Amino acid sequence: MGLDAGIEPSRLYPPEIGEQERGHLIQTVKDWSIGHGLVVRPPPTVIAAEADTRGITAVPAPVTLFPSGLARHAFRQGLAAQKAYNELYAAVSRDEKFLAQIVKEVIDGDDFVRDLWAVHETVKSEGYTQPLSLGLFRSDYMAHHDPSIQPGPFYQLKQVEFNTIAASFAGLSVRTCQLHNYLAKTQYPLLQQATSGDTLDLPDNKAIEKLAGGIEAAYNAYGAPQANHTKCVVFLVQGTERNVWDQRHLEYQLAQASPPIPVFRVAFSDVLRQTRLAKTEKRQLLYAPPFNPEGNFEVAVIYMRSGYGPGDYPNQEAWTARCHLERSYAIKCPSVLTQLAGTKKVQQVLATPRTSKESILSEFIKEDTPSAVELRKTFTNIFPMDTSDVGLEAREKALDPVLCRDYVLKPQREGGGNNIYGSAIPAYLKGLPDAHWNSYILMELIKPSPSRNFILRNGRLEEGNVISELGVYGACLWHRDTGEVLHNEEAGWLLRTKGNQSEEGGVAAGFGCMDSVSLLLTGVDVQEDSALRP
Repeated sequence: MGLDAGIEPSRLYPPEIGEQERGHLIQTVKDWSIGHGLVVRPPPTVIAAEADTRGITAVPAPVTLFPSGLARHAFRQGLAAQKAYNELYAAVSRDEKFLAQIVKEVIDGDDFVRDLWAVHETVKSEGYTQPLSLGLFRSDYMAHHDPSIQPGPFYQLKQVEFNTIAASFAGLSVRTCQLHNYLAKTQYPLLQQATSGDTLDLPDNKAIEKLAGGIEAAYNAYGAPQANHTKCVVFLVQGTERNVWDQRHLEYQLAQASPPIPVFRVAFSDVLRQTRLAKTEKRQLLYAPPFNPEGNFEVAVIYMRSGYGPGDYPNQEAWTARCHLERSYAIKCPSVLTQLAGTKKVQQVLATPRTSKESILSEFIKEDTPSAVELRKTFTNIFPMDTSDVGLEAREKALDPVLCRDYVLKPQREGGGNNIYGSAIPAYLKGLPDAHWNSYILMELIKPSPSRNFILRNGRLEEGNVISELGVYGACLWHRDTGEVLHNEEAGWLLRTKGNQSEEGGVAAGFGCMDSVSLLLTGVDVQEDSALRP
């Protein structure tokens, strides 16, 4: 998809680049990306499967040629809120009564949520053995321009969604930051419209190090394995994964621990063949690598990069495998309850404005504390699609051919490609039984200001106006029974960019691309700097 060029672009940044400069930058980016692991497996539209029968090819991940601008105060807002978000969702995952009510409200139209809850109930009936839970989270935002705040422009991050499972692209995000830093030092100053690297404020990104640190914290908290066993970490992956190197970068980081942490990649479809539960009270998860069936490994942490959507559960065997993992003593990232905490209905309920009664948010975080204030700043307008007064009003908006254009309809899913936008909403709803409408939420569209950039995708350069989405990672380890938080930190960030006419932003799905941040000083930032000076 090309980029919209309908808005007059800035002539200052990114600079105009001629044909020869474009060719030189394209080759530089391609070579650097392949040399540093900023790559994905090629889509079949680029290299047909029959042309790569041995699976040896990789292609550069789609990236921008220049880092995109983001107001410094908005960037800092996202980083500052993450630890509070980690604690919030850890607390939500511990509240079985609250989650049961959420499931009850959406279950009629959502078999996937129903089946996830059934896994929880099955394991609960037998008894959970592992009280620790690990979350590698990502909170996604867009920058909303608020013209009422001066000196402007003032941009406030508004949350798009909160991801509790398979929060991807940390590995490629760090590599994209490194790419843009390299270009700023070696290439941008050489352009005819030269851009000095000193003029770009490129923040550091330690997402690989910090997310791997969360896994390492859980690995250490697991304790000693059984006699004659070696502890390990399992990455649970999709068999046809294209985004392999994003995951591998975390694995390579864990290999730098002292001593190195053994990591194995296990396809979801192979769980029941390659793992078993120890016949002990704890039910430790034991793994025997197919290349070494005599190996005795005890799984301390399961890091799930699959299992987040219905497509990962094509049959009953897949659900049996998920239950098998949940029954085990391995620390899950995430547990099934933490995954359910990431449903859009939870996001909608938590974002419900305060009324005369205490809000739902106050059940998990005290109102008027700095954490609650920071979280509320990121909330946008989200409505239920049920038969309450608010829900009926939302249904009217969703069915109105004009009003619907300002909204997006979302099911209870993580990952791209699931949402229904604007004018497509009325027809979509009319094709569903009314009883299934409860399983959706209606979110007011966040409309960030577009900027200009270049996107390099599959060797082709697109130029025009783009919008960006900031993701902030978090790593959190907590005790399910006591609520004690053993590890909690903001864990780096991600910037994804797409053409401003594209509704979906998934990089792997071919809509968005990898990007990094160049911090911009606005009037608000200058005012804040002045206030901090003695």
